[in-house]
Formats: sequence, C-alpha cells, structure tokens
Amino acid sequence: MRLPLAVLLSLSLLAGCGGGGGRSAPVAPVAPSAVVAPNFGDADPHPETAIARNRHPVHGIDVARFQKSVDWATARANGVNFAFIKATEGGDRVDEMFDSHWRGAGRAGVRRGAYHFFYHCRAPEEQAAWFFRNVPRRSGDLPPVIDMEWTPDSPTCTIRRPAAEIRADAEVLIRLFTRHYGTAPILYTTVDFYEDNQMWKLRGTDFWLRSVAAHPSDRYPGQHWAFWQYTSTGLIPGIAGEVDINVFAGNQGEWADWLARRAQP
Repeated sequence: MRLPLAVLLSLSLLAGCGGGGGRSAPVAPVAPSAVVAPNFGDADPHPETAIARNRHPVHGIDVARFQKSVDWATARANGVNFAFIKATEGGDRVDEMFDSHWRGAGRAGVRRGAYHFFYHCRAPEEQAAWFFRNVPRRSGDLPPVIDMEWTPDSPTCTIRRPAAEIRADAEVLIRLFTRHYGTAPILYTTVDFYEDNQMWKLRGTDFWLRSVAAHPSDRYPGQHWAFWQYTSTGLIPGIAGEVDINVFAGNQGEWADWLARRAQP
C-alpha cells in the first residue's frame, strides 16, 4: 500500500527522534570538546522538560547496570556530551556494567565521570577506599560523584541516622575524594534527602540535583547547582529503553570554563 507523503514524513521523524536501542550505521566520531545539541525524546515529559532542553545546551546522561545496551557513538552523535557512570556501592560492590560503560564512553568522546552510591551502614573511609580501588585517576575526566540518598528498598541497610552525622560523613568523603583525585567531588542528591539532612549546610560543593517534576529552583530554593537530572524517562538514539537525562547549568562557554577548573588534573 502506498502511504501519503505526510505519513511517510511522520514515520521518518519518529525513527530519527526516538530512543530505540537498535544498532545503526556507523557514525563519525565526535571530539570530546564539541557540544552536540540534543536529539532526544521522553516517554513521560513534564512541563519543565522543554525548559531544560531549550535553556541549557549541554546535555548528558547517567547510567548503571540497568542500561544493558548502549551504542555510545550513536548516543554521542545525538547529544550525549557527558556521562556519569555508576562504579561502586558501599564497600564491596562494583556495578557489573561499569567497565563496559566506562570504556565505551571514553572511545566515543563522551566526557565521563564515575559515581559512588553511598551506603548508610559502612564508614565513609571504607567506602572511599573501595571507590579508589576501582576507579582510576585520569587527567581530563569529570570529577567523581558521591550519590547520597535514602535507601528504603535496600535488603540490608535502611537506617536513617541523624542529619548531622550524615553531613559529617559527606564532609569526610569530600575531603578524601578531593585529596585522591585532585578535584572536589560532585554531590548528587534527591529532594527528600536534601531537606531531611539540611544538605545546604555543606559549603563549597557542586550539587547535582534530581528534580523530575519541576525546576530545581522550585524544589531546592536558593541552592546553586552544577547539574540537574530533569527526567528519568529519556529516549536517546543508541540507548535501549529509558534513561536519566541531565543538563549542565551553564552555556557552552561556561561548560568549557567549568571543565578547565574542575576536571581531574
């Protein structure tokens, strides 16, 4: 059956803008310094999604074991400029996809950084040592990330310690990570964890904030942020299934300046 031209055009646009994980034809490599505009979709966009897309030119993703299939070259060509990759959790777990994602992002020219998922039942010194053992120091990589949030679904550790103790652990981790990697870590957190533990009391910290239903200024009033995780239902060519998408706070020039100051020396 011969389809009308309008239908053919619509199908073509859907094929180009979706987030299917199928392998595509080889794409030309993109330099790590180049900022590529996003060619993304979203399975469940919220009103601020358009603001994130239009106001912030530097987009990236975060991935872990849940992203089993990533064609990094295709993702890079479609606007993935940076990636935060889960490396470790607690003091004895390494994400099973870390090595694959780490190597793939590097080969594709994606600016990459590793993150550690904080475990509330281990000492911060032990967790830092475990991360250092598994994540190499490499000049030009993004600062490491400490992911601090509540863990109500953990099979082994659901405790909620006092806010002052949690902030003290964060300060220990920030000090140890800074000393080891030569640049201060980024702190990722969620709305409830941020509020419950008064995380704004941590000074001199670059925050990466999760806010998938509103702008960070609504959920974290007055808080400076470097990265905003604005959706967990993103669709990106080259990545099978849905993925978290993030934006950097500034424009392309500010991104270059931030990298010059904050990337690993």
